[in-house]
Amino acid sequence: MKKPKFSKLKDLAARAGRWLGLAAQATPTPHTLAVEADRFDTMTWADTLGQAAALQHLAHDLAEKHDHTTDLLQDVWTAAYKTSPHLRGRDEMDPSRVVNHQVMTSLLGSAEFEELRRNTTGDPYAAAMAVLSQADALRGMLEQGKEAQQAAQQAAAAKTAADQAAAAVQAALEAACAAASEDGQVPEAAGQQVAAAIAAAEAAGQADDQAAAAAQAAIAAAAPGIRSAARASAHKAAQEAQQEAEMMAAWGVGPGQLQRLPFAERAALAQRLAGSRLAQFAKLIGRFRTMAAGERARRVQHAGGEYVGVTLGDDLSRLVPSELAALAVPALRAEFASRLAEGRLMVYDTQGEENAGSGTIVALIDCSSSMEDTDVGGITREAWAKACALALLDQARATSRDFVAILFASEERQQQFCFPRGQAGITEVIDFAEHFFGGGTSFSEPLDQAADLLADSWDADHVRHGDVVLITDGECRVTGEWLEGWRRRKDAIGFRVFGVSIAQRPGRVLEELCDNLRHVTDLADVDSSRDLFRAI
Repeated sequence: MKKPKFSKLKDLAARAGRWLGLAAQATPTPHTLAVEADRFDTMTWADTLGQAAALQHLAHDLAEKHDHTTDLLQDVWTAAYKTSPHLRGRDEMDPSRVVNHQVMTSLLGSAEFEELRRNTTGDPYAAAMAVLSQADALRGMLEQGKEAQQAAQQAAAAKTAADQAAAAVQAALEAACAAASEDGQVPEAAGQQVAAAIAAAEAAGQADDQAAAAAQAAIAAAAPGIRSAARASAHKAAQEAQQEAEMMAAWGVGPGQLQRLPFAERAALAQRLAGSRLAQFAKLIGRFRTMAAGERARRVQHAGGEYVGVTLGDDLSRLVPSELAALAVPALRAEFASRLAEGRLMVYDTQGEENAGSGTIVALIDCSSSMEDTDVGGITREAWAKACALALLDQARATSRDFVAILFASEERQQQFCFPRGQAGITEVIDFAEHFFGGGTSFSEPLDQAADLLADSWDADHVRHGDVVLITDGECRVTGEWLEGWRRRKDAIGFRVFGVSIAQRPGRVLEELCDNLRHVTDLADVDSSRDLFRAI
């Protein structure tokens, strides 16, 4: 009878020691997100993804060809949204997310992405738009990292197999321990099971090391291309975010107002503004509004201006010294009072800025075909006129004056847009700015409408006031009878008429119609109308 073979338990334990250590080691759960996100970030992302159909479509599209892409989109969004995004170390990541980690390393390490974050930090919508702006680049980066992703998947599988093999060694040794005699002798079969488990663990460990090295080499090979694509995509996204921010600011939509809008409404607003007639002239509109705001800030109402002589009047603040001396003589005070009542006191005559206006501002905007012509800088006459009108709307809002825009072309082609006290929703403002007729030019109908509006205002509060601003690039005929009637109405109601002739030198009719007329030749120069905003 063959004598059974035994193995020493302590010898088996010594050989299995390495694997016992791996099996006993408490390995932290690897992360699937490369950028740290707290609970609030995760909730905000989920809400944003739920509202943004385009983001959902992108996630579905990427997931059809690549793995773990929703995690990547969340990483990009979080990095754009958080005030101080923190990138986890690669050793903290699940091996299957190695490409995601490389993409985020490249993005967060670029100056272009930092530039992008100036317009996205703290704004879920802007961060989502930044993700969408980089959609094509993300596809390209995932394609460049495809081999690295496959190598990472293989490395992950090898790591799982190695862990399972280590656990099998521990299980086999525990079985051998249970079968061992009191003196530590282990039956041959149990010893062979431990030896087989150790051999399998050694093979799995070698495969794990080789797969990990292959994955590292693959990601290192893909890294330069991913970095280059990340910088380009971040630069593109930063430009688009800046353009949208400038466009919103130019149209008077502040960041606070934007963040109160639901995602779909904000996206629709951005799309409409981007497709509007004046979309390419957002910077011009912004410059106009900034210039007008500066003029409002420095304007002094009822400023006396420069002394140019002596005239008769009743302004006690401009009395000449001899009139002031008369007040010191009791016998002359009665005569002084009489001449004051009649407006015959000697006062200094001044020449300077006109007094700021009051009452309704009526902007008449020529929308004839020639207004679509451009100057050397590519700015259309229509764009200049409507940018000026939008600044006048701001002027009305700041001074609580009613504002009416009358767009006109040929006879019977007029459209009114009324904004009481200058208050206007962005939709109404866009409707006004986008409206255009084409065709010929006729002044009489819109001017009559303006006079009617100001007459109604005068009848309501019995104050002679109001300003009409006529912006045109043309000239038209008016009858002598109409012109005489216009003058009578203007004098009776007491409003002022400011004229702006764009590109074309003002003709006789404009000179007859306007109290204050200017000629604009350089449409890129908003300063040419600066004095208009001091007077109105």
